Amino acid sequence: MAPTTPGPAQLYMDSLSAGSQGMRQSLEAIAAILDPHENADTFPWHQVTYGDSMAVRLTLIKRYKPSTVNKMLSALRGVLKQAWRLGLFDADAYHRAADVENVRSSTLLSGRALTADEIRGLFQVCSDDRTAKGARDAAIFAIFYGCGLRRTELVRLTVADFDPADCSILVNGKRRKQRTVYLNESGCRLINDWLEHRGTADGPLFCPVRQTGEVETSALRAESVAYILRRRQEEAGIEPFSPHDLRRTFVTMLLDAGEDVLTVQRLAGHADVTTTARYDRRGEGAKRRAVQALAIPRFTT
Repeated sequence: MAPTTPGPAQLYMDSLSAGSQGMRQSLEAIAAILDPHENADTFPWHQVTYGDSMAVRLTLIKRYKPSTVNKMLSALRGVLKQAWRLGLFDADAYHRAADVENVRSSTLLSGRALTADEIRGLFQVCSDDRTAKGARDAAIFAIFYGCGLRRTELVRLTVADFDPADCSILVNGKRRKQRTVYLNESGCRLINDWLEHRGTADGPLFCPVRQTGEVETSALRAESVAYILRRRQEEAGIEPFSPHDLRRTFVTMLLDAGEDVLTVQRLAGHADVTTTARYDRRGEGAKRRAVQALAIPRFTT
């Protein structure tokens, strides 16, 4: 018996990296909008028209914030493309159905960049904790702040991905794309401090630590990382922030230091430089400082 060919939704999910459960939920929500009796796997995506796509867009705008709407529209375009690749769509019908624009709104600039004092506070509370948890959490902050990793990228890191010789880290990013990022000397030292507790045996780089101080040789979950950050934020007495805000801070700090946006794009693993630009949280101060570099001649009258 010949194997069953996966449907468009499953092929789309397979094309994504780990941590794509949110896209699955997006497809389920869109399928329910178009037909409450169908789900992502049973819905006939090849029958979607431009009118259907626009109806989905309008419904999503009423229900979600713009950034969520755009993520869900990306899932719609992705599954339509898989239906076309399977030969279920003709090219003209596919391009019309997928020709639905993202939502433009200033609310896309959500989140914030942490200040230098807040960053110091987070590292300080980890330094004050002389246990394995303190060493681990300091190393986590070093990679978030020093390398700008996504949370899903961090939990997938292995010991073999870290090269202490040149302080580099091999990152497995979205859509199975790899990139190399680098830590400065201080960040590299924090990783090595954590490895003194964890050991250098093969396996996940970041692991749970029991109350007894024993390190488990299993990977941290993404939810556990969020809890760690929230606990350290409360200990440091700073305003709440999300794991992704540390990524925004990484981009913002590099741009503020004068690094060119293309280099920052490559370090962040963004496919498009416009995405990197949306992470910039320098505000009006950056524009004010920038114009000071312009030499406007003075003339006497």
